[in-house]
Amino acid sequence: MPDGIVDRLAQLTLFGDLRWPELEAVAHTFEEEVFGAGQRVLRQGISGGAFYVILEGEAVVVIDGEERSRLGRGDYFGEISALTGGVPVADIRAETLLRCLSLPGPQLEPFLLEHPTVMLRMLQAEARRLRDSNRWQ
Repeated sequence: MPDGIVDRLAQLTLFGDLRWPELEAVAHTFEEEVFGAGQRVLRQGISGGAFYVILEGEAVVVIDGEERSRLGRGDYFGEISALTGGVPVADIRAETLLRCLSLPGPQLEPFLLEHPTVMLRMLQAEARRLRDSNRWQ
């Protein structure tokens, strides 16, 4: 992968604690995927199984037909179904041209065990998401 990908990874919070050689290894572990505007990346209850990190573009999270949130550069998705082996709990749809790095679901757990700082940042983000979803309205 070109150095440009490594530079982009270095700017993302999820990978912020990794040194340059680790970032290069990450860049070679993930595949780059591009989705057109309107294309579904994950389908609620049907298909998924990979972990995605957004490099460029915007995506929409849709649950039961209702838009719940928007994702952009540095955000990630697919981790829950990748870690649990279950089906996605939401549709993820590219709102614009979407460039992502992806990792097949079965590779996510070994990747996180090999990179504990990434696992910690992901755990912190999951805790914030859970807290925010349970706030009294």
